[in-house]
Amino acid sequence: MTQPEHELARKIIEHLDHGAAHLGTGTRERLAAARKAAMSHYRETPDTVVGLAWAGQSIARFAGHHLHNTRLLAAAAAIAIMLAGFTYWQATGPATYDLAEIDMGLLTDELPLNAYLDKGFDSWLKRSSR
Repeated sequence: MTQPEHELARKIIEHLDHGAAHLGTGTRERLAAARKAAMSHYRETPDTVVGLAWAGQSIARFAGHHLHNTRLLAAAAAIAIMLAGFTYWQATGPATYDLAEIDMGLLTDELPLNAYLDKGFDSWLKRSSR
């Protein structure tokens, strides 16, 4: 709060305190009874939790309505099988064997690895193959 807001708040508090000090006994008793009645009807509501409870409700809502649908289950199973097959194919496919053959050829060749890294080696190979 800035200084003018503090001053305004102080004046409001003084005015309310002055008014409360000059209330009659009957008025005070009626206000106390009204406050007690209002508090008896007050019921605390629990605060909503946004964390894992929200995620659980979402999963339960999805599972309750859609998982019984046979078409959805079949589509999800097909996607899972295709994903597993693709992953297996990538791990054991021909590209893996080709890389292994290239690595094996480089390691067992008579030329040192630095010869392949030399920039002039490629041009030397082209000239010598003619």
